[in-house]
Amino acid sequence: MSTGSSAPSLNQASAEAKTSSAQPTVEPLDHTHRRSTNQSNGEPAEHNARDATAEKLGFEEPVEVDADLESENDPEISDIPAEVRRVVSLHDDTTLPTLTFRYFILAIIFVVPGAFLSQINTFRTTYAPYSVFFVQIASNYVGLWLARVLPDRQISIPFTKWTFNMNPGPWSVKEHVLVTVTAASGATSNLATTPIAVGELYFNERLHPAAAIFFMWSIDATGYAFAAIARQLLLYEPAYQWWQALCQTALFETQAKQNKNPSPAARKQFKVFWFVLLGITLWQFLPEFVFPFLSSLAFLCWVAPHNKVANFLGSGLGGMGFLNLSLDWANVSNWNAGVPLFLSPWWSQVVLFASFVMSAWVLLPAAKWGGLGGYSHCLMSNRACTANGTTYPVSSLVTAQNTFNQTAYAENGPMYLGVHNLWTIFFDYASYISAYSWIAFFGASNIKKAYQKFRARRSMPGRGINHQYTDRLNVLMRSYPEVPFWWYFILFSMSFVSMITIVALDLIFIPWWTYFVALATGAIVVIPLGWLYAVSNFQLPIGTFNELLYGTMVQNLSNHRNPIGASVYGSIAGDAWYRAQYMLQDQKIGHYMHVPQRAIFFSQVFGITLGVPINYAAMRWVLNTKRDYLTGEIEDPAHIWTGQSLAGYLTLGVQYVLIGPTELFKLQQWKPIPYAFLFGAGAPALIYLLHRLFPRAKFNLWNTTIFCSGASIFYGNISTGYLSRFIGGFVVMFWAYRYRYQLWARYNFILAAAFDAGFNLNLLLIFLFFGSGKVVTMPHWWGNDPQSVEKCYALD
Repeated sequence: MSTGSSAPSLNQASAEAKTSSAQPTVEPLDHTHRRSTNQSNGEPAEHNARDATAEKLGFEEPVEVDADLESENDPEISDIPAEVRRVVSLHDDTTLPTLTFRYFILAIIFVVPGAFLSQINTFRTTYAPYSVFFVQIASNYVGLWLARVLPDRQISIPFTKWTFNMNPGPWSVKEHVLVTVTAASGATSNLATTPIAVGELYFNERLHPAAAIFFMWSIDATGYAFAAIARQLLLYEPAYQWWQALCQTALFETQAKQNKNPSPAARKQFKVFWFVLLGITLWQFLPEFVFPFLSSLAFLCWVAPHNKVANFLGSGLGGMGFLNLSLDWANVSNWNAGVPLFLSPWWSQVVLFASFVMSAWVLLPAAKWGGLGGYSHCLMSNRACTANGTTYPVSSLVTAQNTFNQTAYAENGPMYLGVHNLWTIFFDYASYISAYSWIAFFGASNIKKAYQKFRARRSMPGRGINHQYTDRLNVLMRSYPEVPFWWYFILFSMSFVSMITIVALDLIFIPWWTYFVALATGAIVVIPLGWLYAVSNFQLPIGTFNELLYGTMVQNLSNHRNPIGASVYGSIAGDAWYRAQYMLQDQKIGHYMHVPQRAIFFSQVFGITLGVPINYAAMRWVLNTKRDYLTGEIEDPAHIWTGQSLAGYLTLGVQYVLIGPTELFKLQQWKPIPYAFLFGAGAPALIYLLHRLFPRAKFNLWNTTIFCSGASIFYGNISTGYLSRFIGGFVVMFWAYRYRYQLWARYNFILAAAFDAGFNLNLLLIFLFFGSGKVVTMPHWWGNDPQSVEKCYALD
């Protein structure tokens, strides 16, 4: 059976179009949407500009694309940004199959392990994601193989009139897109596991599995329903590129072309991918299991292994990480920072590293030896402490009736935080406010234009959104029925009924009315933060602002004062933004690849429905096998299963719910924290002023939101990897991008996929070989020192 559609003849292709995307099978013209153009010849300047643009977008060599066959004066073309025209196909074949039997097989194959690995990663101190690039590349190969081996057989669904074909023809690029979108929706972690895990680990409150799964699914579905708000403004507007979506689209288009006519260069690219994937998979056995010494190369500790000052300076596992390098991809990639090494522009990596230097190399020693903050204990811990530095018995502050135990609080005294933890909270609040302030100064005009277009569309009832834009991409999408609003309403209603039932039964420790506030706060942030992501590829972590808001609401209540409530509220309000962003980004991919909107919607909902039970199973495995590490009863020598994030959520819950913001901000060490809101609002104003005064200095690249977000990362357990990341970013995104661009364009995204996929495959193999049944530990030796894998023997 054919593995791909037959390509048009050379003469026919020359007569119609030479494109960088895969062209469909030669179809009657009523199935293939093309627009007549008036080509102009003799424009070397324009063609040079086009070649330069193509070079900057990752083509291996200047090639002719759809945009070269179109007039730039055509209204359908001129509204599309040049970088988008150079990547996206301007033609469509409406006959390509979408939701096929092959799609469902591949969706299950890639979602199940991805959801498991992604959920495990949330309990680790550092992690690399289940790479969507890996799914995109691997699913293409498996799809081509299925198109060869599956029988061409029509199957009837019992008790219905429905039938489907097991192999409806050549592997379709639209099937490929849908498989990847499903994995991007379902093969992810779920924020709702945080309050579930905190309740079980610290309060022995185990939520019933059915309630937990419905809770997790409902939060995801709520976020997806919220996407209906922002998509009206951000999805169909051609001016918003959505850079991650554009990168994936470029790979989709390249793969589709290679499926038809694989070139020697294409074969070499995929050889590199598989060799690098294999190499990273094997290499990661060393730092992750056999040779943890490689995870943090603390040179200063080697020079003075028993010197306390040298150990604190050099250690990356409990120290400053000064001149510390890491050969562990989990530490180097560390997506907690939000700026991927292979995918983020160099300027954003500089801003992130500057925030790390300020936090880890300036503020940490100032707090350690300079008295910064006035509290010398618990500097490298994000757990609550007493006045003398011992761990605060947080759970004792909750009575059996889930109320505040004033007697226990009086006995133990005020709750203190390490100074490092305090300034992460400061910058966390600042980053949240900075996002709005930055948009106000640098993006208000764009938001205003989008809103004006939205208002104008209201005067055109009965027509889809695509009819209200005139660019070619929207014109092509008019062939497919739009997702009706009531689909989103049904999705939201299902999640609402599930959530309100769980809340009414008092299973998740929040008052019923705070659920409505969480919905409102989640909906408010979708558009501004969606705009920030659409134009900059930076996803702002919401952080602890939602917990602060929840504590403010319940601090005067006599009940519902369980610390878990803050995490529940934060997962509802926070995950709404994350899931809405995921849905919008993947819908933009569908828009670029001309995939029917309803098929995209189904694939996303199917993804979360398939992935959530797997998320729960992964959480159960971690809680059952790593419980002592996560609670701190036993220290993990590799500092991987530290429970850092869970301990942080517990501390926040106690502070904001039990003590309450009013009392909290009366404490001396908390008095500077409210100034974070002023700093977050004022810093973008200052940058904007400098940008207007000195436009050539590029102050607009010094994004205060990214800086504050980087400074809000807690480096107490892990400060290694950031210098290695900065060096790697310099090589990849500065030197190679500027001076070896053809090499960069050919291999950058291939390497990004291979590195992340290799790490995740290694993590899966370690789980299968050493953790799925009887737990097998690595014997101690020089490279796996039980006292200190870094050789920092005097570290406090």
